[in-house]
Amino acid sequence: MTRTCFISDLHLSPDLPRVTQGFFRLLTRIRGADALYVLGDLFEVWVGDDNRDDYNNAVIAAFRSLSDSGTRLFFVHGNRDFLLGHDFAAACGGSLLPEDQLIRLYGESVLVMHGDQLCTRDEKFMAFRAQSRDPAWQQMMLEKPLEQRLMIAAMWRAQSKSMNSNKAENIMDVTPEEVVRVLAGNDAVTLLHGHTHRPEIHAIDVQGKPARRIVLGDWREDSGEAVIGMADEKGLQLETWTF
Repeated sequence: MTRTCFISDLHLSPDLPRVTQGFFRLLTRIRGADALYVLGDLFEVWVGDDNRDDYNNAVIAAFRSLSDSGTRLFFVHGNRDFLLGHDFAAACGGSLLPEDQLIRLYGESVLVMHGDQLCTRDEKFMAFRAQSRDPAWQQMMLEKPLEQRLMIAAMWRAQSKSMNSNKAENIMDVTPEEVVRVLAGNDAVTLLHGHTHRPEIHAIDVQGKPARRIVLGDWREDSGEAVIGMADEKGLQLETWTF
């Protein structure tokens, strides 16, 4: 069966062993698939491709084994791993895509992205997003010693958790008008993204035409489940992956 797999928001980390093992098992399960798209926040934090500790090397090796088997591999930046670079993708045997990419999938135009760029009502986050995607700012960060980058990332995570706990739910979700705008601008009928941790398939109207927004779920340590998108000749579907 021809199929393509999409995952996002794994937030891989050494202190989440069940999620990590579920990730390894998924890669084994989908061997032989046409392609795997990782739509951002693969890691809880990524401070640069030079951070090649044993854990990160094991993740790279697992991806490499999948790509060596014939499955094409693609990565998109998330808001946690925006410093993930071409060196990491190449080591995995894959490619790093732009922040939004229009793909042709079984006769359908599908726009894929992490999805954080759709949350335009969260002004503070959008300001940080603009800064963190600036090439000059990224280069400045990558020139810092690795240990310093790790400390800065830990501080960011603590600040983010504190700020998000006080934000209204609708602010952290996508802006409906932005969804329509990007779909219309790319002449696509399907938008596939993660980031919001709210897995669902939404029917929407784009300039009088039916369209849909498919949201992937996050990988949850407490439940041991994740939502992935499997695409085959039957079309895109959401599937719960239990490990």
